[in-house]
Amino acid sequence: MSTKSKAWGIAAAACLGIWLVENGSEPVTPPVPSAAEAFAAGPEQHTDAAADPLPPSAPVRLRIPKIGVDTPVMRLGLAPDRSLQVPPAGDSNLAGWYKDGTPPGAKGTAIVAGHVDNAKGPAVFYALGTLKKGQRVEVDRADGRTAVFTIDAVEVYENDAFPDRKVYGQADRAELRVITCGGGFTKKSGYQGNVVAFAHLIGVR
Repeated sequence: MSTKSKAWGIAAAACLGIWLVENGSEPVTPPVPSAAEAFAAGPEQHTDAAADPLPPSAPVRLRIPKIGVDTPVMRLGLAPDRSLQVPPAGDSNLAGWYKDGTPPGAKGTAIVAGHVDNAKGPAVFYALGTLKKGQRVEVDRADGRTAVFTIDAVEVYENDAFPDRKVYGQADRAELRVITCGGGFTKKSGYQGNVVAFAHLIGVR
């Protein structure tokens, strides 16, 4: 990804390898969120009920049961151009957490990113765009606790219209953003946008 965050000083980056399967004459690309899962469509299964934030502790594993994600989580920093570093492209089942930001489950906005694909095929967040409001994201933390989040919305943004404040802005409760590449695709420049799943903490176990 190359989305620049002018307000927050971060550019999300979550895909290097590009995979495109030809299905006859039509390209098969990652699913995009339906309009029903956007904030503008209304709450549907969304709940404002929230668990109290946890003390900070690094994430070690992330699961999204509805799309079969069960991935270790590595730490990510920033590249020299202030883009978010990405997990190694050769590992299709690896997510990364922005280590200088909020840990998942703590008060604020935690950022997790991962590849949508690599040169070999679909990667960890390929199906992110199929998530629906009310579905769960679970994050195992180094302190032995599991932070349980509910999806509030899933939206897709073009690179030149990425709402950095909406995605990266700090929150008064424990929130999570899961980000990958998506939107339009061209063979010349790759994916033209980002898919973002918004979630907030509803429980701890």
